[in-house]
Amino acid sequence: MKLKTILMAGAMSIAASGAWAACSFENDVPLKSLSAGFEAWKAVTDAMAECGNFSASLDQEFREKQPEAFAADPALYQIGGVSNATLVPLLNAGTIRPLDDLVEKYGQDLLPNQLIKVDGKTMAIAMMVNAQHLMYRDDVLAELGIEEPKSYADVLAAAAKIKEAGVMDYPIGGTFKTGWNLGQEFVNMYLGEGGAFFGDGNMPAINNEQGVAALETLKAMTEYMDPEYLVSDSTYVQQQFQQGKIAMANLWASRAAAMNDEAESQVVGKVTMAAAPMGSAVPATTVWWDGIVLASNISDEEADAAFRVALEGMDTDMVSANNDVAVWLSPAYSAGALAAGAAASAEGGAKAYPASGPMGIMHTSLGNGLADYLTGAKDAQTTLADIEADYITAAKEAGLISN
Repeated sequence: MKLKTILMAGAMSIAASGAWAACSFENDVPLKSLSAGFEAWKAVTDAMAECGNFSASLDQEFREKQPEAFAADPALYQIGGVSNATLVPLLNAGTIRPLDDLVEKYGQDLLPNQLIKVDGKTMAIAMMVNAQHLMYRDDVLAELGIEEPKSYADVLAAAAKIKEAGVMDYPIGGTFKTGWNLGQEFVNMYLGEGGAFFGDGNMPAINNEQGVAALETLKAMTEYMDPEYLVSDSTYVQQQFQQGKIAMANLWASRAAAMNDEAESQVVGKVTMAAAPMGSAVPATTVWWDGIVLASNISDEEADAAFRVALEGMDTDMVSANNDVAVWLSPAYSAGALAAGAAASAEGGAKAYPASGPMGIMHTSLGNGLADYLTGAKDAQTTLADIEADYITAAKEAGLISN
């Protein structure tokens, strides 16, 4: 998939700004948003704040907090930042509103592929695409005569050489934090191996050759990672890179710009973005979109203002000013070196994250159960069998599998 095809097909609070110079209107309705905390969301919410009467919570635990916050009446936030997967719980709970009337009223400049439709209704507005791709220290690899890794066998061989040379104790970083992050690492590996998560009737189908291969690769990586890898999330890995502690990681494209942030990075200009390492079938990553939703339990006046403010957050001025922060879904976006890894992964056949009700339960079961294999408490087959059993119990309770 070409990049052009993609484009065209810990909590932190930001106080509302009192200046409206860069906003097309002055907002007088108090508004709040809850989203992830990476740089793209900071850029978007900073632009929203220019309209006034707006505050944003940028929180890496947003996915756990959003369902309850949006179920409140009135909702605790008018605007939510979501992705493929985090949209699903809100849809299932009925706590976000269709946006077609607001799109008709204000969304004339939106691209067709920004309109995320469910059962024919626009339920979210996408602002960017994201994927985990390989980031590596080109200076370290070049010094040791190591070519750009193309597969996980290459990554592991490079890590062994870097460690043997005494350059770094832990050459690999990874988002292996128990829970959602670790579950996502398995999803990447399993899809890279060509695996399918479900059989007929939403029954789980991961206890197989592809599942074992995915586990074995994850385990092999931990031999070259900081021993505290089970608490390592995206921010942890980003900081490891910035501090020169690691040489390689399959990290989100939305984190790429942070590598060249002179205010906090010691490796400016030294990190290259490449395609995610290949599994046996396709690159071991998933393609995501990120965007906004509006809560159901808010007034029509709040919804109207929230939609307008959200559009200001994604406008061409914001994109132009933050071009390299994300792969934006905007005519103003120009792909640069920091997007090269995401583009190469997509062109190599990376799959979209298979968001669904069953997948949400599977992801949770994976995140909770995989650490037992990594720590040696269980073997691969037992780990996968126990994850499947946990999924079946939860899926039956949710009415997704017949009793």
